[in-house]
Amino acid sequence: MTVILSYLADLVAIGILVLGLYFPRHRRRDLVVAYLGVNIGVMAVSTVLLSGAVGLGLGLGLFGVLSIIRLRSDELAQHEIAYYFSALALGLLSGLSTEPLWLTITLMIVIVSAMWVGDHPALFRGYRRQIVTVDRAIENEQALVAHLEQRLGADVKHITVMKLDLVNDTTMVDVRYRLDPARTMYAPKSADDLDRAPETLR
Repeated sequence: MTVILSYLADLVAIGILVLGLYFPRHRRRDLVVAYLGVNIGVMAVSTVLLSGAVGLGLGLGLFGVLSIIRLRSDELAQHEIAYYFSALALGLLSGLSTEPLWLTITLMIVIVSAMWVGDHPALFRGYRRQIVTVDRAIENEQALVAHLEQRLGADVKHITVMKLDLVNDTTMVDVRYRLDPARTMYAPKSADDLDRAPETLR
């Protein structure tokens, strides 16, 4: 009975995680299938490993190999990797069926709650990250920050110059910034508006 309740708790938790949090926020259907498949698969295999002759260490090692293969097969954002390992952890918790049951359910609630808070749209609203290629080779960091703030209409918090090409006169930079409503209120809303945008936004 405890095992069945643990499985039901996992189904509820993965349903909330994937269908209640991830898909409504990010709308990527292929990863919904991946998260559900990983969770159910891990739950099933870990149950067999726990009751069979195969060592648990070997089974967890196989899970690690499969995780590496899955993560290398497609480009995933950091939040998608977090959802992936949350689905993996929920499957392991239910498959291993630790006693007492309330501990397993509590840990599942902690995982789902952490993802709900950490990926909430209201958390650090306005902060962005982009890889930007500037059509000028700007060696001075302060000048580069000022140029990026003008072009992005944002408050640049941190930059990392990835490539400074003095031959082709370009700069590739990793930019962490916060949107500034005062700067973006006159930003063009369409391609036609771009020609009418203030010169400072170009």
